[in-house]
Amino acid sequence: MEADRENLLNVINQSAEELQRGIDKYRCLVASLLQDCIDEKELKRIADFGASKSNEAKLREAVMEAIEVLEESRKAFKSKQLELLRKRLTQVLIEAK
Repeated sequence: MEADRENLLNVINQSAEELQRGIDKYRCLVASLLQDCIDEKELKRIADFGASKSNEAKLREAVMEAIEVLEESRKAFKSKQLELLRKRLTQVLIEAK
């Protein structure tokens, strides 16, 4: 149980760090746009990058939701397979960073 909490805290910390990096990138982007230091080609590259990050965020959210459901059902179903799946999904989220 303690390991599960530690894994969850790691996932939360990584998520917060990722959000902060995103905020920093957007701050730089806005500053560049305001100073006219960015061309159209670079702007398209940044927009495409943002879209792929959005899809990645949706996948992360879906995996986190699956972990939560598995955690809640853990008490109802004493399945070693579900426990291993939950732990594997948690580990994948941690390693993805």
